[in-house]
Amino acid sequence: MKKFYWFLGIVGIAIISFYALNSYIYNKKQGEEKMPENVMENSTPVKVIPISHATAVLEWDNYVMYTDPVGGAQVFEGQKSPNIILVTDIHGDHLDEETLESVIGSATLIAPQAVKDKFIGELAKRVQVLANGDALGLEGFHIDAVPMYNIPESDDAFHTKGRGNGYVIEKDGFRVYVAGDTSGTPEMRALQNIDIAFIPMNLPYTMDVEEAADAVLAFKPKNVYPYHYRGQDGLSDINHFKELVNAGNPDINVVLLDWYAK
Repeated sequence: MKKFYWFLGIVGIAIISFYALNSYIYNKKQGEEKMPENVMENSTPVKVIPISHATAVLEWDNYVMYTDPVGGAQVFEGQKSPNIILVTDIHGDHLDEETLESVIGSATLIAPQAVKDKFIGELAKRVQVLANGDALGLEGFHIDAVPMYNIPESDDAFHTKGRGNGYVIEKDGFRVYVAGDTSGTPEMRALQNIDIAFIPMNLPYTMDVEEAADAVLAFKPKNVYPYHYRGQDGLSDINHFKELVNAGNPDINVVLLDWYAK
């Protein structure tokens, strides 16, 4: 009888050890596969790292792009140095000369003329100016400057047509749209074959979530990121934006990241 209980004990230990080992392997694999917090990597070639508001780091193949870098050098600590910097407009949540000077390194700086006119000194010499409708080939990328402006148009609008740029960046057929400060313009709604779109929604400067969703449903990007969603009344309801978009087209992937974590 003692041998029988001894045998049962050995079997029990073996079973417990087997499940413990499998649990360890599973948890280890889950830990290795867990994404860094607030970083989006999916089946696309672009890793999206939100910094704040309109500021992002895009890692694309072996290249790094900064969009509207503001907030000082410290907010880019730990990030890879940029190859390309895109600036959309002259307002302080998009243009910060001190931050640009601290992060530019050897990057190509692309901006509209109104931005260049704000610079004094070396940065003015570094700018590659693109106007609405202009295009640039750079390091295997094709970059189009598209209009960004408020509707209805007026001389005293926050964003007048022709002053700032949105950008469509394309490489190997993959297309990313950085909208900047804009309403759901005819130019936005006419875009085609956009794989990733960054869309603002903050009244009174850009759109409310309903207009933003309606515009997105018009041009049907495969993936859309609400960004630039802090306005005078706080943060826009990006969950409602997602609901509206997916009610109209469940095939559009709405990606919600926290652009105001810092």
